[in-house]
Amino acid sequence: MPENTSASRDYSALYTPVAIIVAGVIIGVSVVVAFGGSGSGGGGTPTAKVDIEDVDLEGEPYIGEEDAPVVLAYWSDYQCPYCKAVEVGHEQIPIEPSLPALVRDYVNTGKIRIVFKDYAFLGPDSTTAARYEGAVWELYPDKFFAWRTAMFNAQDEEHGGFGDEASIIALTAKISGIDVNRVKALVAQKGAEYDAEAAADQKEGASFGVNGTPGFITGTTLIGGAETIDAFKAAIDPQL
Repeated sequence: MPENTSASRDYSALYTPVAIIVAGVIIGVSVVVAFGGSGSGGGGTPTAKVDIEDVDLEGEPYIGEEDAPVVLAYWSDYQCPYCKAVEVGHEQIPIEPSLPALVRDYVNTGKIRIVFKDYAFLGPDSTTAARYEGAVWELYPDKFFAWRTAMFNAQDEEHGGFGDEASIIALTAKISGIDVNRVKALVAQKGAEYDAEAAADQKEGASFGVNGTPGFITGTTLIGGAETIDAFKAAIDPQL
C-alpha cells in the first residue's frame, strides 16, 4: 500500500517560522508594556483602588476654579510624547488631544480643576523642566498654563533636542509677562526643593498605580494613558 503521507509528513520545517512569528508578537507586546503600560502610552493599574481625596493637591500647579466640584489630578513628564499628544497633539500619535476639550468644556465652565503633578522619569531634561515648572508656578501662576503649553509645543525627540536648561530658558524668555531672570534665579535658589517635590509626586503617583505618563485620577477612577475625551467624560460627568 502507498505510504500515508498526510499522517507521516514531517512538520518540523514549519516550527521555526512559527516560532519566529510568536517571538515577534511577544517582543512587540513587551515593547508596548515597557514604553508605557498600555497601547495609548502612559500607564496605570486599572484595578488599583484610588480616590482623589487621597491625592496631595497642596501647592501644586493647577488650572480652573479652586473650589470646582471635580478635581482631575494629572501626572506628566515634559519629555513624554504621549503627554504631548494629550495636551497639544503629536504628529506621530494619531489621537485627538483631550486637554483642549477638557479646558473648553469643563475648566472654563467652572466644573473641574486640573492639578498638575510631576512624574519626571525620562532623564535629566525631565528633571530640569520640573524645576522650571516649579519656579514659573511660584512666580507667575497666571502665566503657568501658557508656559506649559509652549513647552509641549516645543517638545521634539524624547532624548536630546529641546529640553535642556538653555532651551527652556530661551522659551521662557518669550512668554509675555515672565521675567526669565527671576525664574532662573529662583531655580538656582530652590532647585533641590523642586527636585524633592517632583520626586514626591512621582512616588505618590506610583503608590496609586500610576506607572508611567500620562496618568490621571478623578473621583475613584484611574485613567492610564493618552485616552480620548470620551474616557474623561465618562469619569467626570457622574461626579457633576
